[in-house]
Amino acid sequence: MKDGIHPNLYNCKVYHNGEVVMEVGSTQPEMHVEVWSGSHPFFTGKQQFIDAAGRVEKFQRKFQGNYFQKKK
Repeated sequence: MKDGIHPNLYNCKVYHNGEVVMEVGSTQPEMHVEVWSGSHPFFTGKQQFIDAAGRVEKFQRKFQGNYFQKKK
């Protein structure tokens, strides 16, 4: 390897919610992640329903009443 052209490698600690979840080799000394396999519903099997924008209520308001009846 040539001197001076390669980045420094660190034993990087990966944090999720302030907790170390794994250690990897990286050019950064530490990483903070929002989603990882231990917290994602696909891998954990726990489904979370989050309706922050009120999408369900918006859909119900839009299609309420006689919206689906045939127009004459």
